[in-house]
Amino acid sequence: MPTPRRAPRFGGSAQHQRLMMANMAASLFAAEGIKTTEAKAKELRPIAEKLITKAKKAQGDSPMRVHRIRQIEGYLGDKEMTSKLVNEIAPRYVSRNGGYTRILKLGHRLGDAALEVRIELV
Repeated sequence: MPTPRRAPRFGGSAQHQRLMMANMAASLFAAEGIKTTEAKAKELRPIAEKLITKAKKAQGDSPMRVHRIRQIEGYLGDKEMTSKLVNEIAPRYVSRNGGYTRILKLGHRLGDAALEVRIELV
């Protein structure tokens, strides 16, 4: 009997899912929009929004600036995407209180009929 799960996983372990979400978040910040399945996009949305909120709080000369930048880099594992998120993307959303991403439905994929969506930054 397999080990009971707390939540559905996208194939593999919790570590694999966390790394997959980190890669998808980095791709989202790099291209500012990616095409994926609806389930993955819905799972990615809160992660991306929390990362953008942390990057927003790292603006200015806050005493927690370095800590927040290191938290973002620890999750993404990519210095380039961290600097792009903190220096380019987060300043756009300073006056916005959440809702940084949008999910657009594109239709069903031919191979397995999974619902494809485009998740992009607003």
